[in-house]
Amino acid sequence: MNKNYYAIIMAGGVGSRFWPVSTSEFPKQFHDMLGTGETLIQKTFTRLSQIIPQENILILTNEVYNDIVLEQLPMVKQEQIVLEPAMRNTAPCILYASLKIKKLNPNAVVVVAPSDHWIEDEIQFCANLQQSFNFCEHDEKLMTLGILPTFPNTGYGYIEFDKLDTRPVKKVKQFREKPDYATARKFIQSRNFLWNAGIFVWSVSSVLKAFEEFQPTMFAHFMNGYEFFNTEKETAFIKDNYPLAQNISVDYAILEKAQNVYVLPATFDWNDLGTWGSLYDKLPKDEQYNAVVNASVFLENASNNIIRTEGKKLVVIDGLTDYIVVDKEDVLLIYPKNKEQDIKAVVAKLKEQ
Repeated sequence: MNKNYYAIIMAGGVGSRFWPVSTSEFPKQFHDMLGTGETLIQKTFTRLSQIIPQENILILTNEVYNDIVLEQLPMVKQEQIVLEPAMRNTAPCILYASLKIKKLNPNAVVVVAPSDHWIEDEIQFCANLQQSFNFCEHDEKLMTLGILPTFPNTGYGYIEFDKLDTRPVKKVKQFREKPDYATARKFIQSRNFLWNAGIFVWSVSSVLKAFEEFQPTMFAHFMNGYEFFNTEKETAFIKDNYPLAQNISVDYAILEKAQNVYVLPATFDWNDLGTWGSLYDKLPKDEQYNAVVNASVFLENASNNIIRTEGKKLVVIDGLTDYIVVDKEDVLLIYPKNKEQDIKAVVAKLKEQ
């Protein structure tokens, strides 16, 4: 394996749209959402370790999840877990982890990958990742993997690439925010738009140069502690200084400003598992298109539902269509699938009460 290959697994999100299974104390990346026997973060780590040395995979997460990471990934050492004392979006944590990697290996080529996405065709994923590493290894380029859209999804950001670019890796024209339905349809019809999967590849020197150019204040802020990184003094510096960093995504911070951004249209299947509906899409269904995880069921006049329980609880349903039914400990959720985006707001209201 190439010792210059590194990964940053982003594992700090809360996944509130998967409530009540995903909670701030135990978010979705640490759950076996599809009933496969492996949690999402375990699947992600296994997938990346096919091409990247295990010791070069960093887990970026909130400090409250440290023990869960060590429990679920026993092959990981404590120094591989990069802990955020506060939530500050993706730019500060990627900058922080990149500086740590630079101190370890200034020749590193890095993939940044979410911990909670579902990718079945791992052979194609590894082939796309290898192609991306080759592209970024010797040239100053920032890369992202884009997903070929299958329908006008309004829940994803889009990447517009140059229509005339016939190369496998294409020059990015611009990043586009989550569109309304009509705009999403136009994107699909144009055939030069991809879903933004949030998977990035670059050399550590290229991404740090971009941060220094486009986010000089943030870059200087973290460079103040560079001598402490990967030493015993790192924790104290980060605890005091990390919460002071700007709350901004890496897309806004550097990618939308840089001129050396490229995209590879991915050839693997992909699902961001962002909602119960996206999970439903990946699960096997019965003859009435009901998807069941863990539960034992007796169903009459029930179709297009997703039903999930702890253990093998018996669930009896009659006359229910297009619903999310989730039982977890002392919470029972029965919610229309077409309103699943509102679950996050429901969780917020419950916290207020």
